[in-house]
Amino acid sequence: MRKKMIVLTACLLAALSLSACGSKAASSEEVVVYNWGEYIDPDVLTAFEEETGIHVVYDEFETNEIMYPKVESGASEYDVICPSDYMIKKMISNDLLLELNKDNIPNLANIDPQYLTQSDQFDPGNKYAVPYCWGTVGILYNKTMVNGPIDSWSVLWDEQYKDNILMQDSVRDAFMVPLKLKGHSLNSMDRGELEEARDLLIEQKPLVQAYVVDQVRDKMIGNEAAIGVIYSGEAIYTQRENPDLEYVIPKEGSNIWIDAWVIPKNAPHVSNAEKFIDYMCRADVALKNFDYITYSTPNAAARELIEDEEIRNSPIAFPDLSKCPDLEAYLYLGEEGDSLYNELWKEVKSN
Repeated sequence: MRKKMIVLTACLLAALSLSACGSKAASSEEVVVYNWGEYIDPDVLTAFEEETGIHVVYDEFETNEIMYPKVESGASEYDVICPSDYMIKKMISNDLLLELNKDNIPNLANIDPQYLTQSDQFDPGNKYAVPYCWGTVGILYNKTMVNGPIDSWSVLWDEQYKDNILMQDSVRDAFMVPLKLKGHSLNSMDRGELEEARDLLIEQKPLVQAYVVDQVRDKMIGNEAAIGVIYSGEAIYTQRENPDLEYVIPKEGSNIWIDAWVIPKNAPHVSNAEKFIDYMCRADVALKNFDYITYSTPNAAARELIEDEEIRNSPIAFPDLSKCPDLEAYLYLGEEGDSLYNELWKEVKSN
């Protein structure tokens, strides 16, 4: 979804990436990793190299859609990739991923079973993917700028908040809001339901200050908007910076997303890839990454190591999923689905 990140710092790139990092690795003591920007603690990569003697060649992408064609073409050979749920489903459907040998990833036992149940939606049987980070999409609001607590997506159509509403500039995240508001699946392929969602987004558009991604965080911290659709990991960060901000998963339900480690079929260093994934599943390593990126870890052993009780029991970072029955993962809807959503999204943006 991720996925909503800034690019890695130049110093990290210089230390851990090569100018041709997407090309075939030259040494058997390398692992070529393709990940979102600022989605791992640089010290974790350094420690992995020191402990294993395996050099990390690090490349990064900004969106799943940029990542996919590089992998599909086979021109770039990566060992480990961290796509999002729906893109993993697409990669499985197109036979691009290697089935995991779980015997070589013993720390997989640290992953909380409830997240494996969630990932089963896009990776049946949990054969190809190991959850790395997860979260929800919800509403972030400034308690000093709204009238009372918020619990519904309907607030995004409230005219009293005109020019104070931030929406995600993302077709699936944007359509998810009116679809869930009307009680539909966020994976709907019903044209009538999607046209209804399109019309609601067009109706809402005059109230929207901006369609943004990363800027939701900064604008909300700076009191530049009252309400914004945001990813839970970003919400955790914003609350640290501005205590007036509150995050809620609306009562109508929302998206639960999972980014996970996978190994492409053309990976040149499968053994090293398995070692890397296993290392990322180690409790102390998962904790270090959580502290750095603030996106929720599915690693139960790591959560137990969180010293701050408020964070360890945070309803934002670790909500009780049993009390959120209407959470859905995005699924790959095929070429037809992509075409339909993009067609209707263009209509929203052009009106």
